Amino acid sequence: MMAGPVVDTPTALEFQREIADVISDAELRAITGGLERKSAALHGLLFTAPPPWDRATLRQVLRWVFATRRRADRILDLAGPEPLSAAIAGLLDGGAPVDERIDRFDAALRDLGLEAVLAGRGFEFATELLHFALPDQYWLWTRWVWDPDARTGALALVTTDEVDLGAGDTKGAMYLTVGRATAFVDATGKAAGFTTAGPGLFGVDVLLASVYAVYMHTVLRMRLSREFNRVIPPPSDLVRRLLGVHDGRS
Repeated sequence: MMAGPVVDTPTALEFQREIADVISDAELRAITGGLERKSAALHGLLFTAPPPWDRATLRQVLRWVFATRRRADRILDLAGPEPLSAAIAGLLDGGAPVDERIDRFDAALRDLGLEAVLAGRGFEFATELLHFALPDQYWLWTRWVWDPDARTGALALVTTDEVDLGAGDTKGAMYLTVGRATAFVDATGKAAGFTTAGPGLFGVDVLLASVYAVYMHTVLRMRLSREFNRVIPPPSDLVRRLLGVHDGRS
């Protein structure tokens, strides 16, 4: 349990006002539509036919996941379709607590020799699969949501200083901590109106990605030259990139 207030509501509402200045409601709805299409695609790939999945199916899965899309062929070459299928099937199987499944998946990626290829993004691979394949059951955790090494991220910007988002000895345990905080932000946001851009947890996805985009633009404007700022994607495009819905497939 989290003691004390979790959500920094005044800060979240201020971010909402800043987001409205740079991203229109129509753009936010379009981003939500991309999330719904991404979710439908991953659910269809992973639940239409039982595992093991063939290489072509797994390649499509990897291409939908932001953490793996540029590494899809290398991952399949190293791991092989059948072992990777087994790891993903174990992650999605609800027979064990989700934190245990994430830790098993993390260990399986190491055993398959994928740790270096994923460059520390194994937990993002796991949580994107869980969240987008089963969005009513699992939340999203990426480094822009909360980076346990840098101790920064969008979730930290809208929660109180008393919340320790890094609590937990394993990635699975941290996932539960991040999830509890995300649930508080989602519930508070639905009441206050700042996580209403999409149904279910897609609303909090869009909020957190938009918070991060606005924050990054603010920081970069202060730190970087005008010339460099010209090549930084506008906030709406940055949100799409963070959520992996920025190309024509979504």
